[in-house]
Amino acid sequence: MTGIAASENAWLLPSALTAERDRAGRQPRRTTRDWIVDSLIFLIALGFAVMVSWDLHQRDQPTPWGGTIPEWLLTLDGWFSALLCAVLWVRRRWPVQLAVAALPLSLISAPSAMVVLILLFTVVVHRPLRVAGPVVVLHLLAALVFCWMRPDPTVSLRATVALAVTITASVVLWGMVVRARRQLVVSLRDRAYRAEAEQQLRVAQARHLERTRIAREMHDVLAHRISLLSLHAGALEFRPDAPPDEVARAAGVIRDNAHQALQDLREVIGVLREEGAGEGPERPQPTLADLAMLAEESRVAGMRVSVREQVDHAEAVPAGIGRSAYRIVQEGLTNARKHAVGAAVTVTVAGGPGTGLSVEVCNRWPVGQPPAQRIPGTGTGLVGLAERTSLAGGRLEHGRTESGDFRLAAWLPWSA
Repeated sequence: MTGIAASENAWLLPSALTAERDRAGRQPRRTTRDWIVDSLIFLIALGFAVMVSWDLHQRDQPTPWGGTIPEWLLTLDGWFSALLCAVLWVRRRWPVQLAVAALPLSLISAPSAMVVLILLFTVVVHRPLRVAGPVVVLHLLAALVFCWMRPDPTVSLRATVALAVTITASVVLWGMVVRARRQLVVSLRDRAYRAEAEQQLRVAQARHLERTRIAREMHDVLAHRISLLSLHAGALEFRPDAPPDEVARAAGVIRDNAHQALQDLREVIGVLREEGAGEGPERPQPTLADLAMLAEESRVAGMRVSVREQVDHAEAVPAGIGRSAYRIVQEGLTNARKHAVGAAVTVTVAGGPGTGLSVEVCNRWPVGQPPAQRIPGTGTGLVGLAERTSLAGGRLEHGRTESGDFRLAAWLPWSA
């Protein structure tokens, strides 16, 4: 699956957008962009801490209760602020914990102000508002306490408080914008992943349907041909003393049907494979006009078949409807050869535009014991016909009638 992580410019993106957390919830590896950003903010925070600490040593720092801050306390404050800059390297892993841990120092330390703002920004970017909100409120209260405990003699208390609130609010709003943008990118990435997964599922379903169609067509075509071969071979076995010209004629029929079966198999696979579209003209598929030839093939094999066609505007039958009707009759004749040897078969096709096309294949129910060498079957022919008819929008019925016949009937829609 392709994604953001596979982009050639992934090094310009934060790790939160290039990889997902693992099952243990660990933060993904830093990208080149993360290393550059972390190095810059570390240097900026450290430089700010050194600069502010040096400035505080240049002049006396008053306290609210009078007097000035001792020199050693200012030095200790500077060292603690410099050490606090080191936590910026792991701020993405524990943003809330580090922000809460830095809260006491933000009450009294001026050099650590930049580190605190960066930690607040990280909390807002990586945590939802219900988690980041209380942390921001605590640091805002800490900023107000700092303004009271570390007053600037050159600026009024009101102006100092307004500046602290403005800077904190700006950092928080900036973090919210960054988080919203990252969430948008993540949602678009997830949508792309889902679309790709759905596309792969559709491709898999299309392949499955294609294989089902190929299997259904192969069953309809080959079952008909092979059953004819079985009948002719059975005739040769039953009449071993037949004249040589009859044996030669039967052998020729077997050979022709075997070649035709191979040809039908090649046509079915070649026509139904969509990948081969455009490589050459498709071979013509059977239509309603081919029913006479189908019945004649069965008569040559020794069956008694009568066909009744009462179709209005037979030349206007849609190709799909005609092919389905042909396959239904083909399967009905094949079943009759398998299960009702010697029984007469009646094929009736009737209908017209607007009323639909009715197809019926009837034969007498076999009497007595089945033949010793019965033609085997797969048992899925009628199931395939039901699926074919359903896909065409029609209906299929089969079973024994009150008169003792076996009836296979289908209705196919034919719009006006």
